[in-house]
Amino acid sequence: MNDRASNRYDKMQYRRSGKSGLKLPALSLGLWHNFGDTGNYETMKQMCLTAFDNGITHFDLANNYGPEPGSAEKNFGRIYKENLKSYRDELLISTKAGYLMWEGPYGDWGSRKYLIASLDQSLGRMGLDYVDIFYHHRPDPETPLEETMGALDSIVKSGKALYAGLSNYSGSQMEEAAAILNDLKCPFVINQNRYSIFDRTIEQNGLKSSAAKAGKGIITFSPLAQGLLTDRYLNGIPEDSRIRTDGRFLKEQILTDEKLARIKALNEIAAARGESLAQMALKWILKDDVITSVLIGASKPSQIIENLKVLDSQPFTEEELKKIDEFSL
Repeated sequence: MNDRASNRYDKMQYRRSGKSGLKLPALSLGLWHNFGDTGNYETMKQMCLTAFDNGITHFDLANNYGPEPGSAEKNFGRIYKENLKSYRDELLISTKAGYLMWEGPYGDWGSRKYLIASLDQSLGRMGLDYVDIFYHHRPDPETPLEETMGALDSIVKSGKALYAGLSNYSGSQMEEAAAILNDLKCPFVINQNRYSIFDRTIEQNGLKSSAAKAGKGIITFSPLAQGLLTDRYLNGIPEDSRIRTDGRFLKEQILTDEKLARIKALNEIAAARGESLAQMALKWILKDDVITSVLIGASKPSQIIENLKVLDSQPFTEEELKKIDEFSL
């Protein structure tokens, strides 16, 4: 039954992942936050459907997204079964393994045992035969890289994933992994890493330049620096903010007077462009051709609609980019 928006592809921009044949929407929906057991199912469903109805075909998960670990995949699986299953060939669904998922010696890091078992569990939770992209979530300093990459290769060749991806690898780590995957003829096409106006790590560790040179895509997460690059903290810390309710990823001590001054200056640049600070922060990432897609998070459907406006916004001038650098570095 074709009950989704018939014009869903009209406005979305799709970008090739490096030199591969795979295209991703410029904006992808990340299920890191707000899709666990503490979230509201109806809101989750409406966010996914709003995304898809506006051309966001890519839904990004990991085995441990929650809380509890596994619950984001479980909730997405229900949404998929009830609303999106007939559109499977129009969806890109990705998941990952590499962080702690279950107790004991086989539920963490990068062993062949863990990666293959984890993906089988993920497929079961989501009710899928395969995912489109399966990522190793972080480098493992103890497991031989040949074993981890060999597991990704086996997974792809088994048909349980169409493409392999790497997450949180530096430029040199990615190059070493890519060489192994190339020898195995495994379609490794994308890197997932944190990137924002406030976090330039992929520029500093060589990932951005190495991915461009190797013809691999980059999809970025935390583009709004866990909410700092929004208007949320311009006038203090709201009681319902992530800083107050969940201090795992954003600590109160980060929001210094100096940081707040930079946020306000960036907000003024955005206002002069006729954009919100969040919209400008997303646009800033998408200005580079080497970036395939940016993962957006949301707590309600209206935030997704607001984020989509960046697709129509004006390119940056050189002066604007210099000002942004001045207040971000």
